[in-house]
Amino acid sequence: MLELTEKVIDESRQGEAFAPSAVEAVGAKRHFYIESYGCQMNFSDSEIVASILAEEGFGATRNWEEADLILLNTCSIREKAEQTVRKRLTEFRKLKRRRPSMLVGVLGCMAERLKAKFIEEEKLVDLVVGPDAYRTLPQLISDADAGQKGVNVLLSREETYADIAPVRLNSNGITAFVSIMRGCNNMCSFCVVPFTRGRERSRDHVSILAECRSLFEGGYREVTLLGQNVDSYHYVADDAAPVTFAALLEQVALISPGLRVRFSTSHPKDITDDVLHTMAKYENICKYIHLPLQSGSTRVLQLMNRTYTREWYAAKVARIKELMPDCALSSDVIAGFCTETEEDHQDTLSMMEFARYEMSYMFFYSERPGTLAQRRYTDDILEDVKKRRLAEIVAVQNRLSLESNQRDLGATFKVLIEATSKRSESDWMGRSSQNKVIVFPKGAHDLKPGDYVNVRVQECTQATLLGTIV
Repeated sequence: MLELTEKVIDESRQGEAFAPSAVEAVGAKRHFYIESYGCQMNFSDSEIVASILAEEGFGATRNWEEADLILLNTCSIREKAEQTVRKRLTEFRKLKRRRPSMLVGVLGCMAERLKAKFIEEEKLVDLVVGPDAYRTLPQLISDADAGQKGVNVLLSREETYADIAPVRLNSNGITAFVSIMRGCNNMCSFCVVPFTRGRERSRDHVSILAECRSLFEGGYREVTLLGQNVDSYHYVADDAAPVTFAALLEQVALISPGLRVRFSTSHPKDITDDVLHTMAKYENICKYIHLPLQSGSTRVLQLMNRTYTREWYAAKVARIKELMPDCALSSDVIAGFCTETEEDHQDTLSMMEFARYEMSYMFFYSERPGTLAQRRYTDDILEDVKKRRLAEIVAVQNRLSLESNQRDLGATFKVLIEATSKRSESDWMGRSSQNKVIVFPKGAHDLKPGDYVNVRVQECTQATLLGTIV
């Protein structure tokens, strides 16, 4: 519900430095510092990297100036993200001149595409590691220590890191990400993900359930199942029956009624009635779906290779609301894609009005090297036009977000307490099933993070509901 102009899952976490107490190895001889950019998958991957480094005896630090190993887990979704990473690497290079033994590495989506520039031309890094090569980090670090450049950007058709227990980084101890699949088979023409993360592969459901169960037993009360397209999850083990996403969702929900279940991200073409019926059946599966639109124009959707029409998307929204009237929707919206006309733009605005998103991630089109759009189309919309259209999209979403919150005035929601409010020590912060942030006074109640409580909404802003315990 913020005025987002970048396609990120949680803008507040961009460039977040991790220093998990779980890997603050006592007496560790070397320390690592890691920053993550981009989507939830990158933050989840950083937890896998932290686990691998912990096994090698590395401790964590929040202070990059005292680190022996600095890692940036990168995002390639927009040019601005790459510019931010390059700026950070330049800052680290200055420190490395004073401490030559310190290693700097780039992980994730920028690794393959920019490995030559980072290592050979600009000499910014010692390590470049792609998202499927994190198991080789110990050897690559050893190579870099010996004066060689450590590079592995090979993509895999099998790697899911299913056997690695992620270290929960900067965790509140209540909510956690659980990766259920990697890669993407959808070739959306604007998107670089299939080229940076490889083909789709699903993690075995047994390891997913074990991780979720372990989290619940450890005090966590919410898991978010992660994938580039979770609805296409499909795992087949030997002679067993295939496990679909609907089946996996149900099995996770059955771990305990006290464990909330969320998921991200859905592709409209793949979310099935089975998934929707499963969501409706279980109270602890949150009534919230991130359903990216990208454009409300059928013509532009075809250029984007989204494989659905405006009418088909509208029917999917209607079906969700039919089966779950209380389900909240959020979206991704792109302004100014190649050849977009004013009529196409108006189609996007009208679809936003129809779907009545609670929030959206909004940005204007940024051509990415290597994508189908870069090869096939001309980025022909002037930047000032893109910015104006984006501003109009943001204005519509801001109004929709406020109207949605105003409709909740007087309603009571079951809230999972996550933490003390950042604005006041005397308030709790939690979220409803619909993923709305609710802030309310602690009062004299004996509560703690991880508890559920019913809260009646009395006031609201565009981004937050304000209420009291009932």
